[in-house]
Amino acid sequence: MIRVAGLLLAAGASSRMGKPKQLLPTGKSNLLGRIVDQALRSELASVTLVLGFQAQKIREGLHTPTRSKKLNIIENPRYKEGISSSIIAGLAEVEDRFDHVMIMLADMPHVTSNLIDLLLRKYKDAGLPLGAVVRKGRRTHPVIIHRTYYEELRGLRGDKGARDLFQKHSDKVCLVEPPEAYDDMDIDTPEDYQRFLKSL
Repeated sequence: MIRVAGLLLAAGASSRMGKPKQLLPTGKSNLLGRIVDQALRSELASVTLVLGFQAQKIREGLHTPTRSKKLNIIENPRYKEGISSSIIAGLAEVEDRFDHVMIMLADMPHVTSNLIDLLLRKYKDAGLPLGAVVRKGRRTHPVIIHRTYYEELRGLRGDKGARDLFQKHSDKVCLVEPPEAYDDMDIDTPEDYQRFLKSL
């Protein structure tokens, strides 16, 4: 069975929110704790959480078992350079041990362990080097990337993720349809957060 490492990106400065969105309350937890918990419950072999802006405050406010053997928390000192720097920092932690990485964004509150595991199973069955969730015909997160493309990930710059990689190699992508109820919203603004709370 192939082993996949999760890279959970949570280093951003939440500039549109006006405060660290990672710590926004979501019931008994907070936004970041919610997705960390789901990632740890999944079949991912490991989870590397990449922090940056106010990293110590966010680490202290993380509502989840931070001593889990499956969880590795790192800090990206170059987080101001954009999401690419967090992907590169996370990849450096796992590339020697894992041939596959799943990239997840911490501000997508509806990502569950069931969705992660569905993507894992479909990706493994397909035997393709790239995998992604697709909703209403649009590719979204999470995504999985094989070692074949690690070098391209290391070449990313600025506030740009793996979108171009998936477009360039679109014939190598396993696209996975989630259950109808899946909402791939991300939380960037206070209005997004209020809409999310109403959905709970």
